[in-house]
Amino acid sequence: MAINLQLVKQLREMTQCGVSDAVKALDESGQDLDKAVQWLREKGIAKAAKKAGAIATEGVAKVIIKDNVAVIYEVNCQTDFVGANEAFLGLVDDIGLTLLESGENDIEKAVELKLSTGETITQACTELTVKIGEKIALRRYQIIGKDDSQMFSFYQHTNRKIAVLLTLNKHVDEVVAKDIAMHAAAMNPKYLSAQHVEQEWLNNEVKIIKEQMNADPKFAAMLKDPSMEGRINGIVNGKINKLLSEVTLEAQAFVKDSSKTVKQHINAHDAELIKYVRYQVGEGVEKVVVDFASEVAAQMKNNGNN
Repeated sequence: MAINLQLVKQLREMTQCGVSDAVKALDESGQDLDKAVQWLREKGIAKAAKKAGAIATEGVAKVIIKDNVAVIYEVNCQTDFVGANEAFLGLVDDIGLTLLESGENDIEKAVELKLSTGETITQACTELTVKIGEKIALRRYQIIGKDDSQMFSFYQHTNRKIAVLLTLNKHVDEVVAKDIAMHAAAMNPKYLSAQHVEQEWLNNEVKIIKEQMNADPKFAAMLKDPSMEGRINGIVNGKINKLLSEVTLEAQAFVKDSSKTVKQHINAHDAELIKYVRYQVGEGVEKVVVDFASEVAAQMKNNGNN
């Protein structure tokens, strides 16, 4: 039977199920939308849809390497407890290996890849969501390749919440390479180097610096004086360089020897860093903080009014 894309789209919007689940539900229901929703509910997939809007900020960040290909990825759940669950961790491993072998760089396509179980990533996450009762989702990933002359280095923190993947232009001692990955995990640089800084971010920082200077009587008059433009630019550049020494990996003081920058340390081993990725579970996602005392008090009050 031909796939009705409009019905598939409507069913997904109604239930938040995956594409393959929507197609199967419509097939099983004779392309009847209401019956398809009922079919999904009976299979427990619609139950997972109730969790689709939940905020999942816990989980695992991980790196898997095979020969000249590596994947760094994050799979989310809602609580630390589930983040240590064997079924969840098994799914995380299966997802990572599937991503690594696929070479697929589009996450919308990646979630429809089939795992070793024969299920798609979406289906497996949905099934575990139903079983455990928490939203499970692949949040992000990067697949990185290298050639034989280059080297991967990685670090995964023991709490499974921070993962770092580096690519070096040549092979060096594994301890030297891992020290850099551990440094990145601890110091959380935003960029690899000044050359990797986003122009939008840089422009915004310059704007903030000038606004701060304008609020300071000492600099406000200088900003209005065209003859002081060179001096103002020098001050701004000095502040930007200081900021870059904090947010770029290569310019940070190396934690094991603060007399050197990370770049100087790795250059001393006749090597260079050419790629850097760091994932921290839940970063950039607004967490919902629940005040359980207030929540229970409100519930008791509502029960009393019933």
